[in-house]
Amino acid sequence: MALITLSGLPCAGKSTRAQQIAAFLDQKIGAADYQGPISRVVVLSDHSLGLDRNSYADTKLEKPARGALFSAVQRQLSSDTILIVDSLNYIKGFRYQMYCAAREMKLRTSTVYVVAGPNQCRQWNLARPSHDAYSQDTLENLLIRFEEPSSMVRWDAPLFTIVWDDPDIPGSQIWEAATKGNLKPPNSGTLSPAKAPVDALHILEHTTAIIASAIASASNSQPTGGLMTVSVGQLSLPATLPPRNVTLSELQRLKRQFVTVHKKAITLGTTERGAVDWKEENVAKKFVDYVEAHLQP
Repeated sequence: MALITLSGLPCAGKSTRAQQIAAFLDQKIGAADYQGPISRVVVLSDHSLGLDRNSYADTKLEKPARGALFSAVQRQLSSDTILIVDSLNYIKGFRYQMYCAAREMKLRTSTVYVVAGPNQCRQWNLARPSHDAYSQDTLENLLIRFEEPSSMVRWDAPLFTIVWDDPDIPGSQIWEAATKGNLKPPNSGTLSPAKAPVDALHILEHTTAIIASAIASASNSQPTGGLMTVSVGQLSLPATLPPRNVTLSELQRLKRQFVTVHKKAITLGTTERGAVDWKEENVAKKFVDYVEAHLQP
């Protein structure tokens, strides 16, 4: 139903806010007057996935760690779930990647920016147990590399900002964004191309061969050209031919050109997303139009 991405400096209090948001949303889902499709709230974090904080100390370790997080996000995205991603999410490119994954699933998205100053984060990191703290070098590196969310970019919007000393969260606004916010269609670049049926090549070859023979026969019977009817089985198609005898050899040449062009749609998926219909009738009509457009007077 929705993806809520938390972002903020390390040790800014994101996990605390994630639990507050989850508790508020659970309460809304459990209310007697709620009859919507959402049935659960899931909080996904580095801790729940067993990702070591030391992963952020080395780019070679960080990349697979982010990959594991993204894979978990993809598994949890669902139309009956509000997924809260409680991680650093400090790279805008990674936030965009999760945003695209949610849009592909036709889910709503929002971002919660937990704000705390660098000095405050340093103090909180020092106060943590050693096994749960960042090393000093890693912390300073992450503070420098942090890419702040912005409400001006689509993958961070709507953006809710919570300052570290705010006693409350904007729960009602987050709930509104998760249940009634704008539902954007998937990016065209993320859509899987429509595949042609397994017998598409046979239909293409067989239908165009029959049509070529039918047009040659019709031309022989009406060498003056003009509008005539090409009959193939139970199918009758109007065709306008030039005022001369159209030979079978030139029709076969046009057939080969037509088949070559449309083979790409079969092998690559489609060259006209959603517009290729591989029924015999449609292929026949397209080939007749192609012949009309390419036959010389």
